[in-house]
Amino acid sequence: MKKRIVVPIIAIGIFFTTVSFKSDFFEIAKQIEIFTTLFKELNMNYVDEVTPATLMDKAIKGMLEDLDPYTVYWNEQQVEDAKINNSGVYTGIGASAQSKKDKIIIVEPYKDYPADKAGLKAGDEIIKIGNVTIAALEDDAGELLKGAPGSTVEVTYTRQGKTAKATITRDAVEIKAVPFYKLIDNTIGYIVLSKFNSKTTIETKTALVNLKSQGATKIILDLRGNPGGLLTEAINVVNLFVDKGEVITTTQSVIEKYNQTYKTRFDPIDTEIPLVVLVNGRSASASEIVSGGLQDLDRAVIVGARSFGKGLVQRPKKLTYGTQLKVTISRYYTPSGRCIQALDYWHRDENGDPVRKDAKEYNAYKTKGGRTVYDGGGILPDVQLKSAVYSPITTALLKDNAIFDYATKYYYSHQMSDWSDFKFGEADFQDFLKFLKENNFEYETETEKKFAEGLRISEDDALNKDISVGYQQLMKAIDAAKDKAIVDKKIEIEALLTDEILKRYFYREGLYSYQIEHNPEILEAVAILNDEGRYKKILN
Repeated sequence: MKKRIVVPIIAIGIFFTTVSFKSDFFEIAKQIEIFTTLFKELNMNYVDEVTPATLMDKAIKGMLEDLDPYTVYWNEQQVEDAKINNSGVYTGIGASAQSKKDKIIIVEPYKDYPADKAGLKAGDEIIKIGNVTIAALEDDAGELLKGAPGSTVEVTYTRQGKTAKATITRDAVEIKAVPFYKLIDNTIGYIVLSKFNSKTTIETKTALVNLKSQGATKIILDLRGNPGGLLTEAINVVNLFVDKGEVITTTQSVIEKYNQTYKTRFDPIDTEIPLVVLVNGRSASASEIVSGGLQDLDRAVIVGARSFGKGLVQRPKKLTYGTQLKVTISRYYTPSGRCIQALDYWHRDENGDPVRKDAKEYNAYKTKGGRTVYDGGGILPDVQLKSAVYSPITTALLKDNAIFDYATKYYYSHQMSDWSDFKFGEADFQDFLKFLKENNFEYETETEKKFAEGLRISEDDALNKDISVGYQQLMKAIDAAKDKAIVDKKIEIEALLTDEILKRYFYREGLYSYQIEHNPEILEAVAILNDEGRYKKILN
């Protein structure tokens, strides 16, 4: 018998109480009533069995998909995951993982935490948790890995084509916002800031104070790959280096209550110490508030590649039954007035993709000291380096897990006991290119998309037979160009491969230790800090 669902009237009241004061209440009530009756009739009359929760989930996603990608619906579990992410503490196996339809892939086991102690490695594919086969489970299998401290869970996994089992004893896991800091050359303090959770400011402050006590007279703050997090923590991190009362960011919205000015509120640690901030294409949101604020206040030299360009602010709004809506409420602006949002989700091209502002349309702004900076998408470094760039082909390699999978292959075919002399050489790069071919790595360029669309249109015009031969020749030429593009982007690809490979052998501590001595962005930061004249010239 089919389930018959009636949406409670109280839900309508909830919509009323959370809607903006500007909304047309009659129109909202009308649309809710239409949806309620449609939902009821669909569940009562559809020819096949339907699941109300699945239908509602799809309806919500459909409603949100044309907005920006940061406005999302969170179910109860996703709400809990967000709390864990912001707190930096949870109970589990101590590994980052990627859930697939039929398996969970271990991305990184954290050193000395349960998964690592149980012998799991990056690249291991968990196919069974206890007696539950992941392929037969509709819900998120990752939930089965969580549990009380001291409890155990048996996992069945595959590694290099072989199946094995491991028993993991769960424990409390602390995800550090500052996973690494160290003194370089007795004078330069290097701090890696990987995320903005509730512990970010205190951990950054602790690292800064400790490094200064060890003799640091200059600082490198590494925000590469930092996806952001809590806005208040970003303000407070800037506050460590600038005076109280400085405007760090303003937020603007059509809803007046979300128009806010955020200033530093505390006494700083050091407003004079020379500072270099590292960013790249995966530095986003709160990372851009920090780097943009320090740049606009002429407080730091920014080194690397243009940051991601996320200038939108979200806030979670509680819904019923423990769910939430994470909704974009405003745009944020740097002290000079720049909005660094890269994509315009409210204006889309003919393919429905958000429009990116052309570089010719970027607007100029002035820093506190009169330097010229620009908006238009991300924070543009004062010193740009090719090694920090994420080109489309590199992004595609990351998205396809090609770099991750090759690092797994490399780990099981090479012995390494010392990171100091490691170099990903030409023979290794050629082996990587061979690996891509063997695994049918495919990357569709925007050019290919346009030509494919043209071919589909030619079918309607009955021209496809006449142009098909030329089209195939064109595709071969594009494939050759794509192969060349991978070689052309060798520097940035090799840097990512090096990082992923070293993590397999020496965890993040070994990776960061290696980067201090070999990474182009860090070496450039050190060179700038050791050249007082150059440092001042950039900021003046």
